[in-house]
Amino acid sequence: MGKRLIQQRRGKGSSTYRVPARHFQPRLQYATQPGVVEDIVNNPRMDAPLAHVRYPDRSTGYIVAAEGMAVGSSLEGKVMPLKDMKAGTTIFGIETAPFSGPKLCRSPGSAALLIAKTEKKATIQLPSKKIMTVHAACRATVGSPAGEGRHEKPFVKAGVRWHAMHARGKLYPRTSGNKMNAVDHPFGGSGHGHVRSPVSRHAPPGRKVGHISPRRTGKK
Repeated sequence: MGKRLIQQRRGKGSSTYRVPARHFQPRLQYATQPGVVEDIVNNPRMDAPLAHVRYPDRSTGYIVAAEGMAVGSSLEGKVMPLKDMKAGTTIFGIETAPFSGPKLCRSPGSAALLIAKTEKKATIQLPSKKIMTVHAACRATVGSPAGEGRHEKPFVKAGVRWHAMHARGKLYPRTSGNKMNAVDHPFGGSGHGHVRSPVSRHAPPGRKVGHISPRRTGKK
């Protein structure tokens, strides 16, 4: 009897493939008043650090920390509507609709460029060079997200990478299907080489891997 595939085990929803509950994901939201950074915290579910901000009405919240932001920094002049910024400003944590919270450019080093603006619309260029138009009342943070050099430090040891993947519910290490035994995967075993033939769309779940009912395969 064969064993279940990785995607079948993942679909069961066991704790092996779930992000631990203690690795919280706070809601990122801009307030209507400037605040002061109380702390810079690490969130295992994001690459960029988060800034814990306290506002004048004693409420608190989280936003993506900007490069150069430190404890005691004021957000006045940092977080503002796009209509109040100058054209050519580098921004991140952009709202897609007024008061939606930061949605775009939240990963380290991913900053957009404010190209033009009017009273109602603002045009921005995303890191992918795509041009996007949003409402001018949408807010953003000036600068770029902190943690841009996160890829400069290598993992060095497999155990360090395992902990990093485990914190996000990722499976590591990943074994290729053609390196498995025949009981573990349809591509496994040494009795038939490494032939990957197309699979019917009506195949049972345990056999539905690889090219599923493709129009064509191989290079063009």
